[in-house]
Amino acid sequence: MTDNPPRSPRQVGGKQAPVAHLRGIEQPSLPQRPRAWQQLLRDKRAIASMLLLGTIILSTLFSSVISPYDPLSQEFDILQPPSSAHLLGTDDLGRDLFTRILIGARVSLFVGVVAVTISMLLGVTMGVLSGYYGGWIDTIFMRYIDLQWAFPNFIIAVYLVAVFGTGLENVIVAIVLAFLDDFARITRGMVLSIREEEYVLAARSMGASDLRIMLRHILPNAIAPIIVQATLSVSFAILAEAGLSFLGLGVKPSTPTWGLIISDARSFFSRAWWLGIYPGLAIMITVLSINFLGDALRDVLDVRGD
Repeated sequence: MTDNPPRSPRQVGGKQAPVAHLRGIEQPSLPQRPRAWQQLLRDKRAIASMLLLGTIILSTLFSSVISPYDPLSQEFDILQPPSSAHLLGTDDLGRDLFTRILIGARVSLFVGVVAVTISMLLGVTMGVLSGYYGGWIDTIFMRYIDLQWAFPNFIIAVYLVAVFGTGLENVIVAIVLAFLDDFARITRGMVLSIREEEYVLAARSMGASDLRIMLRHILPNAIAPIIVQATLSVSFAILAEAGLSFLGLGVKPSTPTWGLIISDARSFFSRAWWLGIYPGLAIMITVLSINFLGDALRDVLDVRGD
């Protein structure tokens, strides 16, 4: 009687595991953070964008210190042009325009960041499940995405706000539902290619759970285009919120937003040009800064071809 030799951990039922030389299989990783950060800092447009966005964010956080006026306080100095007392002039109710633009920036940035964050979480979850499992899960999710792609995102947001009603929460929900298909589509495409990589097959052969494979091996290598899409989606969400407010479908009229300020200025463009020009410039500068930063991130993370 002879002793059976101990089985290798790579052998299952006396047979060699389907993936050999597991130690030699290396998992690709994103560009090294220090190197990517240095490359980002060499981009002049990225630096200018980050400085502008930082200035806008700090201005919104310290708006009460920068401007002493109440954004809802009405005075007798109506339709006053820009001056030392009112940096950007006043509107038809005597309210300080500079203060209202600062408060409007707070609302727009809050809506954009929160809506895109929630949309990204939902869309990435849908994309990972759809791309990894396929089958009926992929069919259900992708048919929903195809249906949503038949309509522009802004039209979907307008329809949802018309159904749910106006208000800050409803605007965020409408933007979330209108933009999650972009994240789901991008994530699904990345997962379909990554799930067949050798390091994923190796992890599966070693008994790793589906959740660990998705969180540890697939999602980290699909994160680059998701980051770029999230950055660009913030600018689209800000434009969507401004458009909804301009149409009277945004937040409550008592809350100053960029779109609402421009909407109120329509009747006074010929007499008070500053009422529409300055909030429009605020929207343009913010959106361009975010777009330039998104383009720089796309170059640094090398996802232009994805």
